[in-house]
Amino acid sequence: MEELLSMGFSQELASQALAATGGRSSLEATEWILSQPSSSPSSKPSSHSPTFQPSLDRFLLSHHNTPHSKRPHPSATPATASPSVTAPAAPPTASPSATAAPTTAPLSDRMRPATLDAVLGQDHLLGPASLLRSALRPPATAAALPSFILWGPPGSGKTSLARALAAALPQPSHRFVPLSAVTAGVRDLRDAVDAARRARHLGRRTVLFVDEIHRFSKSQQDSFLPAIEDGSIVLVGATTENPSFHLTTPLLSRCRVLALHPLKPHHVESLLRRAVSDPEKGLQVTTGVPISVDQEALEFLSLHCDGDARVALNALEIAATLAVDRRSTQDDNGNMTVTVDHAKEAMQCKHLAYDRAGDEHYNLISALHKSMRGSDPDAAIYWLARMLEGGEQPLYIARRLVRFASEDVGLADPAALGHAVACYQACHFIGMPECDVCLAQCVAYLARAPKSVAVYRALNEARRVVRESGGGNEGVPLHLRNAPTKLMKEMGYGEGYMYPPDHPDCSSQTYLPPSLQGCRFLDWPPIDEKHR
Repeated sequence: MEELLSMGFSQELASQALAATGGRSSLEATEWILSQPSSSPSSKPSSHSPTFQPSLDRFLLSHHNTPHSKRPHPSATPATASPSVTAPAAPPTASPSATAAPTTAPLSDRMRPATLDAVLGQDHLLGPASLLRSALRPPATAAALPSFILWGPPGSGKTSLARALAAALPQPSHRFVPLSAVTAGVRDLRDAVDAARRARHLGRRTVLFVDEIHRFSKSQQDSFLPAIEDGSIVLVGATTENPSFHLTTPLLSRCRVLALHPLKPHHVESLLRRAVSDPEKGLQVTTGVPISVDQEALEFLSLHCDGDARVALNALEIAATLAVDRRSTQDDNGNMTVTVDHAKEAMQCKHLAYDRAGDEHYNLISALHKSMRGSDPDAAIYWLARMLEGGEQPLYIARRLVRFASEDVGLADPAALGHAVACYQACHFIGMPECDVCLAQCVAYLARAPKSVAVYRALNEARRVVRESGGGNEGVPLHLRNAPTKLMKEMGYGEGYMYPPDHPDCSSQTYLPPSLQGCRFLDWPPIDEKHR
């Protein structure tokens, strides 16, 4: 309703349009209004201008672009370090329309960068010669911007980058349509694609931004393919999950994957300083009074958010609320001051980036496995602690240790397998948190144990021979077959077999198929002690 009223339509007409279209989107309501006969009283955009009929181009502009053009340009460089940063007093004539987001929005949403130049920490994607800059730089055509997927950890700036990109698109040849896979369904996708095709006939290209795109099913992802193929949409997806595992192959073949990195502490500190010094969107909007932040508090939040700007900004907002509520610390100007104690209380505990079903889960178990294989117990125990603090199931780790004991330690220390199995049983018996030391003991033992992959390599080589039908996968030699019946004995089963306890010298007896005689799979004891 607010969007329709801001376009100049009367409240009566806006209500009719929303009722007729089910109130799903302002775009559908606008199209319904414009489809009405101009002579009808219901088609009047406002009571004071009955003959005015807006053009469709005016409303195809994304409402996300307009606020960006009104936002003040935040500095992309960090402020000079000082003992504390103080927010300037807000100008008395500030208008609510000048803000990028409602004052009730969280600080992290209000402080989204308005331009690509204000996006920090992703220089590899936004450098002068990058793909995105080249696609936006004149005289690039409207078709120069490809479809792409933004892949990065939470709080790295995927949505902010997409919105800043929308603000940088040439107008009116582009329109920006945001969707969230969390709330959007098949109908929303169909409506967005249909509207994009209609806009294309008017000479406008649609940039469709889909947040959390990995949440869409395979069929929903495949519904984008025809629109991408015919150029109706430029798909910009955002995901925290590995696209190789969560997006379909046909979709990936039509999109570039752009990886975002976690923000460095100095980037996060720059964002926090922006929030403190911005009187229209920043921290002062939350507190309602001028407030300063100690340098120590800024450094603490920057270092303990694991590169997640959203975590840092939200913690800063909570810390500022605590400081104002308690009124315990003031600076030389009488302003409330956020101290490191407020920041610690707001953060509660260090934010750990870990997902038991995502990339970080496999990254950490890989680091643990490789540290033990490299005989570094300190690194192995560190990665174990990271997994436990992230909430990993102890039995999963214990199962991996059992595998490691045979794969990487093997015959060099056969007792390692018994230790690993005992560790698994201990974890099963007592659970967390008591079993953490059992896991640490086993990890340290395996890391310090001698290593041998002889059994692992022998098994892989034997399986390769079987798969490639080495020896023709011929039958078991007769002397090795069991002969439990008279008929089988008459057929020669077991004939000529020498029972080793009764024949001390049975070296002439063979056990492989005839075509594989002399083939060696297990190299043990190793000839080269350095490569067991």
